[in-house]
This record gives sequence, C-alpha cells and structure tokens, in this order.
Amino acid sequence: MPEIRQNIATKEWVIIATERARRPEDFTAERRTMTHERPPHVATCPFCPGNEAMTPEPSLVVQDGEGRWKQRIVPNKFGALSPASTPQHVESGVVRMTDGYGFHDVLIESPLHNTTTALLPAAEVAATLAALRDRARQVARDERIAQIIPFKNHGESAGTSLEHPHCQMVSMPIVPSHIRQRLEEAMRYFDEHGVCVFCHMARLESEAAERVICEDDHFVSFIPYAAFSPFHTWILPRRHRPLFTSATDEELESLGTILKTTLLKLYRGLGDPHYNYMIRMAPLAYEKVHWSHWYLSIVPKVTKTAGFELGSGMYINTALPEASAAFLRTVEA
Repeated sequence: MPEIRQNIATKEWVIIATERARRPEDFTAERRTMTHERPPHVATCPFCPGNEAMTPEPSLVVQDGEGRWKQRIVPNKFGALSPASTPQHVESGVVRMTDGYGFHDVLIESPLHNTTTALLPAAEVAATLAALRDRARQVARDERIAQIIPFKNHGESAGTSLEHPHCQMVSMPIVPSHIRQRLEEAMRYFDEHGVCVFCHMARLESEAAERVICEDDHFVSFIPYAAFSPFHTWILPRRHRPLFTSATDEELESLGTILKTTLLKLYRGLGDPHYNYMIRMAPLAYEKVHWSHWYLSIVPKVTKTAGFELGSGMYINTALPEASAAFLRTVEA
C-alpha cells in the first residue's frame, strides 16, 4: 500500500508510491557521455585555463604551489542580482517591489573541464567548500544582505548551461517565504520538544542506520524518511550551527570527504545523474538561534515534476528511501 510520510523538520508531506516503486538500479540514466569522457580542455569554454579574459574579474582565487589557479570565484556574467542596483522600494496596490540588489557568484571548481565534484580529490572538494564559505563571509558583511544560498547545478536537466565544473551562490536582500516557513516549523519543533529538530534528526538517523549512506564524526549523509524524490539526500552536520559561514576548516575537510563519497556513489550507481545540491542555512540575522541548523541537500534529477506536484505542493516518490540508501551503500566509492 502507498504511504504518506512527513518530514519532521519541514512538515512537508510526500507520497511513497510503493505500488509504483522501482528498483534503485532502474533509475540509472540513459546512456550518454559521462563527465569523465569529455576532453580535459575546451578552447571555447570560458572557465577553462587560458580563457580567464572571458569572465569578469575574480573576487577570490585559490592557487597551487606553482601559482596556477585551482578555484576561481567570479561574478556571474548574467547574474540574477547586481550590487550596482539603485536602491528603491515600491508598495502600491498589488505592486510590491524592491531593487534587485545582491551578488551572484560563480565558483569554478577545477581547471579541468572533464571532472565534477564526485571525481575530484576530497581535499579539492573541501577547498571548494572553504572558498564558498569564505566568499559567504565576505558578502555577509554587507548590511543589505539577508540571505545567502550556495548551490550547484550538474547537468542540463538540473539547469546548467556550461559543462565545466562550477557551483554558484546568490546573496539577496530578502528572505524567501519558503525559507521563512521552514524556519517557523523548526522554531515550533524547538518550542514543543526543547531540541533542534535537525540535531535530533541527525542523531535518530545515525542510530537507525537504515537510511544512512555514509557518516563520520562531523556529518551524516542519509536519505530522509520522507525524501520527496528518489535518492534525495541530506548531509547534516552533527554540530549545531544555523549558518554555513560558521563551519570550521576541520568540518569542511570532513564534508569534502562525505560529499565526494555520496556523489561518487550516485555517479557510479546511477550513471552520472544530473542533480542539484543546495546548502540550506538560516538568514544571516539568525546566526545564534538554537532551533535552526545548516545542511546540504542533494536532489538527483531522475524523475520529473508534474501537475500533481505543482498543484499540491506534495511530491510522489517512486523509490523507497530505505531501499535507495541500501543500494548506495553497496556502491564502491
């Protein structure tokens, strides 16, 4: 029989369609050119070495011991927001508008065109995460910025327009209602139970183990009980902090390994699926609250959103989370 499950942190419901359930290996992508099969350098790619003039001036550059860049952060050439926006705010009738002030950064993860987070050494993944954290710390000093959202789009169906490995970060002057609603649910859980729901979830999932993919002293990677799509994964820090900007170097070294391991299992187990990952954190003003907790969410694009999802706000998951996690544990990484 189908099940309707609820995520205790977000209070979002999902239908686990057991009658439609597919084996985990059935979600393997149709045969296409995998990332490692591409050339290491593309002459027309603006992110490849030698083409630095094709991007705006970097705000941060991480170099190797010989002075060559390993990661670069540049403004998005076609950014959704701009720090050059003229301050304005309008409220009149149905019109409510504020200027598009903010930052839209692109972090180029590697000089190599034919790699991705799953294939990079764990130390380089950690360096990418540290660069994101450091740029977020820079942007957080701007008093107009309220919310920072780091994310990665891997593959065309995940929204990327360039193959070269990169992630992005949008920093904005408002807090989206979706994030506010999640904050309210986390605060309500804290008021009712006296603990951070994310800290509680990390402990419960680690103890239960059936949905865990991998874990260490700092993080647990697991498919939530109410995962809204096949292989939807959370990586939760064990240490309570609302903001990603508070992550230590030691924690990011650990996260580099956990994230690489998780994505490599997806890469090998599902044939390099397209995916999005997002680092979810509280608004900057909530830096010291006891009820919010940053984490990383991975959403492989192995199914499509349709009318029911758009109309209800609920998702139908055709893969049992416990079976998906068990499958990934068997994949070598």
